Amino acid sequence: MDMDERKYHILRAIIDDYILTAMPVGSRTISKKYDIGGLSSATIRNEMSDLEALGYLDQPHTSSGRVPSAKAYRFYVEELLRGTNTLPTEEAKRLRLHFDQRAGQVADVISRAAQAISEVTRYTAVATMPKAHSFHIKKVQLVSLTEKAALLILLTDEGLIKDTVIPVDSHLTEDHLHEISKMLTEQLSGLSAVNIRDKLHDIIEAFGLHRKMLHGVLEAVEKENVKDIMVGGRANILQYPEYSDTEKARAVLSVLETREKLSQLMRTGPRMTFTIRIGEETGMPETSDCSVVSMTYHIGDDATGTIGVIGPRRMRYARVIPVLEYMGKALADLLRETGQIP
Repeated sequence: MDMDERKYHILRAIIDDYILTAMPVGSRTISKKYDIGGLSSATIRNEMSDLEALGYLDQPHTSSGRVPSAKAYRFYVEELLRGTNTLPTEEAKRLRLHFDQRAGQVADVISRAAQAISEVTRYTAVATMPKAHSFHIKKVQLVSLTEKAALLILLTDEGLIKDTVIPVDSHLTEDHLHEISKMLTEQLSGLSAVNIRDKLHDIIEAFGLHRKMLHGVLEAVEKENVKDIMVGGRANILQYPEYSDTEKARAVLSVLETREKLSQLMRTGPRMTFTIRIGEETGMPETSDCSVVSMTYHIGDDATGTIGVIGPRRMRYARVIPVLEYMGKALADLLRETGQIP
C-alpha cells in the first residue's frame, strides 16, 4: 500500500484541520470542509483507514476521528521544506518593528528577536547569541580523573578554549587515553570549530570503539554558553489545549527554565540550516508532545547563532518556517551592519 495522490490530499487536509482545531478529524469533516475531488464521506473514511494502517494517523478513541501521527508531521514538514515558503508582508513589518530603535548591545538585539518571533508565531521562541568560530585546534588532551570520567582539554591557536569532564569506559587506562588523545590531535589539528563537528561525526561513524567517549568530546565542542540563550513568550505554550494537564505543562515549563536543556533542544545539525524535531525526536520525555523548529543564522563566513520555536506537535509549520527564515536574514543583516559580532 503506497501514499498515492488521493491519500496525500486527504492527509494534508487532516493535518491542516487538526492544526487549527486540535480536535480529532472525521471523514464527514473532510468531505464538507475540503475539496478532495468530490469524494464521498465513505470513500474518505476508507482512505483514512489505509492512512492509519500506514502509520500516518492515530485514533485516540474508538468512536472519534483521527489525529496525525509523528510520522505524518514528519512527512508534512519534509514537503514544506522542499517547497517555497514566503512570509506575508504584514508579518514581515511586525518583525522589523522590533528593530526600528536599534539596540546598543548584541544581547538586546537577540532578546528582541526572540520576543518578535514569539509574538508573530504565538509559540515560545529561543535565540542564541552569534559566536565566531575562527579558532583552530592545536591539541586534544584527555586526562584520567576517575574510573569512568576524564578531563577533556582542547588547546587552540587562541589558548585554552575548552576543559570539561566527559564519560569514558572503565577499562581505559592512562596509556589508552594518551593514544586516543594523539589520534584526535592528528585528526582535528588545524580544523575550525565548525569543521571539528563534521570531522567528529565522521570519526564516530568509522570508530567502532569508545563511541561514548567520542560523543562526549562532540558534546563538549557543541555545548553553548548557557548564559547566551534568550527566551521569548514562555507562557505562550500554555494557551494550547495539549498542555491543559498540569503535570504536562509543568514538565515543559521546567525545560524552558533550564538553559542546558534549551541549548540541547536548539542544537542544529552540523550540515543543516533547519532542524525540525517532532515529539520523541526532541530527545526529552518532557517535550515528547512538542515540536522544535530551529534554524542557524550566519553572519559572514565565521559566526553563527540559532533561532527557533517550541510548540505543540500540531505546530503551524508553514507559518513558522518562513518567520524563522526571515528573522535569520534580518538578524544577520543587522548585526553585520553594526559590526556587533562577539
